[in-house]
Amino acid sequence: DAADRLTGGTSPIADRVEDLLGQMTLAEKVGQVTQLPGWTSYQRDGENARLREDFLPLLTGPGVGSLYGVLRADPWTGITFANGLSPRAGAAVVNALQRYAIDHSRLGIPLLIGMDGSHGSMALGATVFPGALALASTWNPSLAAQVGQVVAAEIRAQGGHITYAPVLDLARDPRWGRTEETMGEDPVLCGALGVALVRGLQGNQLADATSVAATVKHFAAHGAPEGGHNSAPAHVGPHELHAIWLAPFRAAIAAGAQAVMAAYHAIDGVPCSSNATLLTTILREDWGFTGIVTSDMGAINLLVDGHRVAANQAEAAQLALVAGIDMEMNPTTAGGAYQAALEELVAAGTIPLATLDRAVRRILLLKFQLGLFEQPFCDDARATQILGRQEHRQVAYEVACQGTVLLKNADQLLPLASTLTHIAVIGPNADHVANQLGDYSAPQRREAVVTVLDGIRRAVAPATQVSYAPGCTIRGTDTSGFAAAVAIAQAADVAIVVVGGSSARTYGAEHHDAVTGAAQAHAEADSEMESGEGFDRDDLDLAGVQLELVQAIYATGTPVVVILINGRPVSSPWIAAHIPAILEAWYPGAEGGRALADILFGAVNPSGRLPLTIPRSVGQLPAHTTRPAPRYVERPATPLYAFGAGLSYSTMRYMDIQLTPAVMTAAGTARLSLSITNVGQREGEEIVQLYVRDDVASVVQEEWRLTQWMRVALAPQVTQTVTFTLTAADLAIWNAQLRRVVEPGTFTVRVGRAEADLPTVQLTVTRDDATLAQT
Repeated sequence: DAADRLTGGTSPIADRVEDLLGQMTLAEKVGQVTQLPGWTSYQRDGENARLREDFLPLLTGPGVGSLYGVLRADPWTGITFANGLSPRAGAAVVNALQRYAIDHSRLGIPLLIGMDGSHGSMALGATVFPGALALASTWNPSLAAQVGQVVAAEIRAQGGHITYAPVLDLARDPRWGRTEETMGEDPVLCGALGVALVRGLQGNQLADATSVAATVKHFAAHGAPEGGHNSAPAHVGPHELHAIWLAPFRAAIAAGAQAVMAAYHAIDGVPCSSNATLLTTILREDWGFTGIVTSDMGAINLLVDGHRVAANQAEAAQLALVAGIDMEMNPTTAGGAYQAALEELVAAGTIPLATLDRAVRRILLLKFQLGLFEQPFCDDARATQILGRQEHRQVAYEVACQGTVLLKNADQLLPLASTLTHIAVIGPNADHVANQLGDYSAPQRREAVVTVLDGIRRAVAPATQVSYAPGCTIRGTDTSGFAAAVAIAQAADVAIVVVGGSSARTYGAEHHDAVTGAAQAHAEADSEMESGEGFDRDDLDLAGVQLELVQAIYATGTPVVVILINGRPVSSPWIAAHIPAILEAWYPGAEGGRALADILFGAVNPSGRLPLTIPRSVGQLPAHTTRPAPRYVERPATPLYAFGAGLSYSTMRYMDIQLTPAVMTAAGTARLSLSITNVGQREGEEIVQLYVRDDVASVVQEEWRLTQWMRVALAPQVTQTVTFTLTAADLAIWNAQLRRVVEPGTFTVRVGRAEADLPTVQLTVTRDDATLAQT
């Protein structure tokens, strides 16, 4: 009986995989390496849904191995509250698809259900977390793990098994619209947060009802596109690739990530989707990865009509499968290169059957590890209890609190008194639900999102008057709203101006990219969107007339606080020079307004630190920890704000920095200790950052390299000793032979609050006796 063979009793998973693989036809194997979009699989019928008759044939016979985005709601899918499903109805439709696929295929192999989860499930009613830049600004891996746990619980509650997160691209060119999806520019910070997210998502066992498989993406060097343009080639050499770009992925694979998504772009002329060195030699042979590799949506077809390294779908399928792409993610139900060509290629002997079996074996292994053969269904009633629950929103609130960066606070303008007579709240992002959430977000009911205006109104005393005027839009040039904004600012005790960007895609006004299916908003002024996938910029200034709005409010003489809600750094030297208080909130998520209000009025002491460098202008790029901001005739050789920068309402004093011993072997350790005193009047958290420089190395090194950090909470007038242990992992570099080694010589160590102006100590390494494994 097929069911008995599949459930397997106590048989080892490896044996069950081989048993099932041996029963499969060639067509069934091709089905397993094919993933189709699932959002057209159902039609809403009242408060429930029914499967669409035109979709069901896709699941019969050889079927397909996976569906993507069944419950995804956004302009890409066209799903809204009008035609989408409640949490319970969504779970029920996933169960119905699973039941149909099992009952109408010869071997009853369950579907692998994939859902996006970069900052929350994209199903209606799920918790929307702050964007990745905000999470990175917390510098808090334990909080990142909690985010992963919540995202996994909400996805699995609706029958999902794998999520396409975390993004481990490094943001080295903020013109790139997908900067908002990254966790900053630094490989160590990104790697640590990525590891935490992977562990949170995958839990103790993949088969648990609160775990999903994590997919690290986009492999690799996607954050260095030529000209900052999405999916443009990355000009990255082998040394930089290993030392910088692969580092977060190495860490996540070592932590057990079960899936990898190949990137769209090419490195040194070879597309990532057909790069055997990247996908097989490095990932599998060097790192020992045993999970699945998936294409990005439509990426294999892109080998034909984008990169032009394949003449047709058959050539593209061969290139991708041989290189190591196990599953093809397709933008339409028509399928792609694998479904169109693999059966014939294998039957003709052009591709060995063993190559296809290799991919199928990996997919089946993951399905068995997820427990899908034992329990392919979810409890649809449980979805209502799990999605968007208050405990999950509280985690989102904590991320927004810890991920907001206080960039400036002249004369201690902040925190504000909640008993002020009159507060003016101004700006296009002060009360805009969609602009607060970022790309890859589902539509939200108005009551589910706390905007900045909402948060302020809830936080102030009953007698305080709160006036609001948007002033302008994000990208528009209409200044007719300035007069109302100026009028309320003139009458107020303080003006809170909320500007920045938008990744809000619009329904109906978009067209769809022919290759990827991505919804693209029109470039005309009716679209607010200036960040997100496919929205790259040629400058980093505030779009539209937002700067002019800030200047008009400043000219009233009323004290001004600027809050930036945005998906990429804003280069505005004028704001930095003139505005007394500046908060960088990135995309703060559904609870962002509550968190920002608590920071504005002092209920929360800000502790976020920048996860990337903010340049003075786009002409200063590239500017990051590996390459300090260059000197030009027009401006100083310093960024507007350095990586790691951030203030709080407390004042921390560093003292008694000691390194013991000052001389060590490469295989030894050294202890660096220092005392931190909170000399302020408020309890606060400090992020103590440790940087290392190899003073003379065999290859060119970055100026300073972050290696460790620590969050320290201190009550007023309390002193704490902090100790770091330096090991070979902190001192190692990648040499010209692409080996990670510790070279003898002197090292300069800096420790403190931010990358710039930190106290230093010297460390000498006497012998090269430590060669580190790649992981």
